[in-house]
Amino acid sequence: MLIYLHIPFCHRVCPYCSFYKHTPGATPIGEFIDALAAEARQRISTQTRTIYLGGGTPSMLSPAHLKRLFSALHETIDFTQLDEVTLEANPATFDVEKARLFRDLGVTRVSLGIQSFTPHVLQTLGREHSVEQASEAVAILRAAGIPQVNIDLMFSIPGQSKADWESTLRHAVSLEPDHISAYNLTYEEDTAFFESLRRGEMRENEDHDAEFFHLADDILTSAGFDHYETSNYAKPGCHSSHNRGYWRGEDYLGLGPSAVSTLEGIRSKNVPDTARYVAQIQAIGNATVESEFLDAEARRLERIALGLRTTEGIPLNLLDAAARARARTLADEALARIDDDRLILIHHGRALVDPIAAELV
Repeated sequence: MLIYLHIPFCHRVCPYCSFYKHTPGATPIGEFIDALAAEARQRISTQTRTIYLGGGTPSMLSPAHLKRLFSALHETIDFTQLDEVTLEANPATFDVEKARLFRDLGVTRVSLGIQSFTPHVLQTLGREHSVEQASEAVAILRAAGIPQVNIDLMFSIPGQSKADWESTLRHAVSLEPDHISAYNLTYEEDTAFFESLRRGEMRENEDHDAEFFHLADDILTSAGFDHYETSNYAKPGCHSSHNRGYWRGEDYLGLGPSAVSTLEGIRSKNVPDTARYVAQIQAIGNATVESEFLDAEARRLERIALGLRTTEGIPLNLLDAAARARARTLADEALARIDDDRLILIHHGRALVDPIAAELV
């Protein structure tokens, strides 16, 4: 089983981020940590394979709060049996001493939310760190002995030129991370960027997106990274075990406000409100507010959509007759290949994964 813990706190709310998050406010962080620890004790009952702390900004938690949370996790989980423990981090929220604490608590992988190494692009995104801080953060994690470091990057940002994107990619490669995630900006509801798009102040351009996507593919694969999922590149042996579990359809347990779980065909969601989350955990021991049963057809559609994003592809037996015929056409068009009765997107097909998936379902 995979475990995800949602830490909703951010020093600043970025204008593009649609995840549930907020600045520290009325709910004391200590009470939140105690509630999260209590939910973990209550709900973790089977062998855990990976842990992922996301947000929000998990790295902004104080050393005392991190120790309290990980102490509870160690009580419930045998860390020696884990494939991976990932913690998302903002470069402006830790120093060498805190990075060593990450390592001592059992973190094996840190994912740095850098997004860009171009100053004006960082400003557009509302990031609080500088290019220099971002570069130093990688060196700090290395010095602290963190086994794997991921750099998160983003493209098709308003005002970002092709030269800006190329410079960011080459700078990221020069820092020698183990893994790079390169995400296409999407305009999500309930974000400032979405409102700007709705007003016509920002625009989407699919041709522009594809050009940036292929530039990342060219630069990163030439640098020795395996492009193993639409938005993810890794050095040999450094694929994200946690994320691969999601793409393969493994069960996962989400803890914290707004966190989603899928366990034995039932998908549930926690209340997306930190104060209510804490109150509900304290009162009844869980914070679930909605759940649904995923029937075989729903799970089939998800396997297609997620599997096509990876270099493992999908079994052809997931497709109906019409979709299998379309799969053969994709292979004829050099957008995919068929190996051992599996459909795997290649070349320009990888940039078209969402519309191709829509055609096949």
